[in-house]
Amino acid sequence: MKRTTKGWLAAFESHRKLLMFSFAFGSVLRPMAFMFAFSEILLFAACQPKLEETTAFGLRVAELNISNVPLKAEIADTPQAAENGLMFRDSLPENRGMLFIFEQPKRASFWMRNTKIPLSIAYIDPAGQILEIKSMSPLDETVVPSTSDDVAYALEVNQGWFARHAIPSGAKVNGIPRK
Repeated sequence: MKRTTKGWLAAFESHRKLLMFSFAFGSVLRPMAFMFAFSEILLFAACQPKLEETTAFGLRVAELNISNVPLKAEIADTPQAAENGLMFRDSLPENRGMLFIFEQPKRASFWMRNTKIPLSIAYIDPAGQILEIKSMSPLDETVVPSTSDDVAYALEVNQGWFARHAIPSGAKVNGIPRK
């Protein structure tokens, strides 16, 4: 198909109008397209669940609250994590601890083999109520049993932490994650 000069001019004019439209509205549409794309990215980022904190030992961390006192506790919910517990650590930061989660409520007992930190332990029932609080000495292999057979959780913290925060037996532990 042969184009005449008139045909070339018509094609050029049509292309020129398209270019003019693009320049005229492109300056408005381009930023709008960018803003739309950016808002989509933000929307998808906001919809992502908050990643849980993990420790250097690879354990998840729960944010607990006992009598309006916040406490971050590493979660020992596997046999390996429960077996290792807080062994071989030189210190435990204030308002930190370890929460042991049992498959079924039971009579629980702990010892301090290879644990260098003096600890207090709270035995907790399935509803999150502290049944009893006991002290444990570093490196002591004497078993520290619960008196109740309804222990669903155990919470280890620095020795005296419960007393310093006036948290007695009977207090409710909020924020306990389910296994």
